[in-house]
Amino acid sequence: MSCQDRHREASDIVVNCAVITLSDTRTKDNDASGAAIQRLLVEAKHKIAQYQIIRDEPGDLDQLLARLLADKEVDAILTTGGTGISPRDQTIPVIRRRLETVLDGFGELFRMLSWQEIGSSAMLSRAIAGVARRKLIFAMPGSTSAVELAMTKLVLPELRHLVLQLSKAE
Repeated sequence: MSCQDRHREASDIVVNCAVITLSDTRTKDNDASGAAIQRLLVEAKHKIAQYQIIRDEPGDLDQLLARLLADKEVDAILTTGGTGISPRDQTIPVIRRRLETVLDGFGELFRMLSWQEIGSSAMLSRAIAGVARRKLIFAMPGSTSAVELAMTKLVLPELRHLVLQLSKAE
């Protein structure tokens, strides 16, 4: 089966997504990155099962991930924020511990695409994706332009196909 055939097979799938923004300062009124993820998902005909802004605290994220990974109504978890290099930025290590399968290409391709747009500072972009408990998790930086890049070039083109593959594994 060609790649085009696999994507056509997945074209009717609606993915139920949880969107999480990690920030000590953002609110629903000023969360441009979380809003961008939601807008792009809805435009692609997916559903927002949950949306939350939580503090940039590892324990808070870990508890929320545990709950979302147990939720039968969630197929994918998309996070924004907490991916920098400061000691407070613990999103990547928390998510990495939960992943059973890492999609290394997501981070690699994200940094390559970022490099084409912003140059050498792309090496500071920590992004990760993978599978935990048959659910997809994508962790993206907090910048709105980074989220739009990841969503339009990487996440949305493959989201339905990835969910279809995970459903076949059952």
